[in-house]
Amino acid sequence: MYKEAAKYLRQRLSSAPEVGLILGSGLGQFTERIENPVYVDYNSVPGFPYTTVEGHKGRFVAGTCSGKYVIAMEGRFHYYEGFDIKEVVLPVRVLKELGIKNLIVTNAAGGVNMDFKPGDLMLITDHINLSGINPLRGRNEAEFGPRFPDMTYAYDPALIELAEKTAKALGINLRKGIYAMMQGPSYETPAEIRMLRVLGADAVGMSTVPEVITAVHAGIKVMGISCITNMAAGVLDRPLTHDEVIVTANLAKDKFINLIFAIITSL
Repeated sequence: MYKEAAKYLRQRLSSAPEVGLILGSGLGQFTERIENPVYVDYNSVPGFPYTTVEGHKGRFVAGTCSGKYVIAMEGRFHYYEGFDIKEVVLPVRVLKELGIKNLIVTNAAGGVNMDFKPGDLMLITDHINLSGINPLRGRNEAEFGPRFPDMTYAYDPALIELAEKTAKALGINLRKGIYAMMQGPSYETPAEIRMLRVLGADAVGMSTVPEVITAVHAGIKVMGISCITNMAAGVLDRPLTHDEVIVTANLAKDKFINLIFAIITSL
């Protein structure tokens, strides 16, 4: 299925993309910086489901960004939407077929680290998979990678260094930390957040990890950035809402867009 989907996209793109981006909730505004954009709705791509989450437009946007041909996903598929895990990571396999070497994965996340605040950007240095799922379960796709891929450097050290240098040059206070994935769609309880803090997590969300595992398995270099859109349950004495996620992501969009654009420029 990924070969058929990649063939469909290849026929609509003007060049082979060098960089892929997966844009999380409220972070799709980055595509406004893409020049000569080509839009392809997910529901037109063979084998693709359609995202159901607010803040996810559900389309590919391909074009030029700082002299490089890129392809961005405005929205992703989540396991909690009811998709099979193979559907969740299908786009990553398709991006690999299209030839990308670097993948920038972004998300909206809850702040577990008490030093964080809404609107912060966090460079992901590692993750904790508490979702109970792994996209590589089942027959190994040997054409992509080995049966037992190493995850020691899931988030590429050179890309981490590049992001840090870029943020410093822009005057952006880029946090660093560990992202924990829970299955969702319910937000975590205060007790679960205390557990995550003990385990060493700095942020928590309901995505990203399956995509990263799939990308690393396929030999793609990965950078991950979380937008801390809210403090996790129990940190503040108020309930969590998805509306807050979207609002805060919008407030942080300029900082986010400038950082991603500058990183792509330096790749």
